[in-house]
Amino acid sequence: MPLSQEEREFKNYVVDLMQSIGPVSARAMFGGYGIFLDGLMFALIADSVLYFKVDKKTEEEFKAKGLEPFTYSKKGKSFKMSYCEAPEDALEDIEEMKYWAQKAYDTALRLSPQKSKKRREHHS
Repeated sequence: MPLSQEEREFKNYVVDLMQSIGPVSARAMFGGYGIFLDGLMFALIADSVLYFKVDKKTEEEFKAKGLEPFTYSKKGKSFKMSYCEAPEDALEDIEEMKYWAQKAYDTALRLSPQKSKKRREHHS
C-alpha cells in the first residue's frame, strides 16, 4: 500500500527535527518508515506515529509518561516490538526531540553488538 502524502510529510518533518543528533535518514519499510543514523535503526514511523527504540533500561521512562509500545498484528496475533511512542513534546520542541532521539540512538547502539564493538575500537 503506498504511503500517503500526509505520512511522507510527517516523515520529512521528523527527520528534519532529528538532524540535531546527526545525519538522520528514513527508509520506507513495514508500511511505514525506519529512522536511521549511521546505518542503525533507532526509531520508526507507523500510521503517522513516531516510536523510539527502547530496552529495559529506558522503557520505564516512556511508560511513566503513559506512552504506548509499538505493536502490530500478524495472522490474528499481536506482537510488541522494543519501540515506544514518542512524547508529544518531542514533536514540538527541537531540544526535547534531541533528548529523546539521542536516548533511542544510544539504546540502539547498546543493543547492536557490531556497532558497539566498532564504537569502542573507534574511541580507544
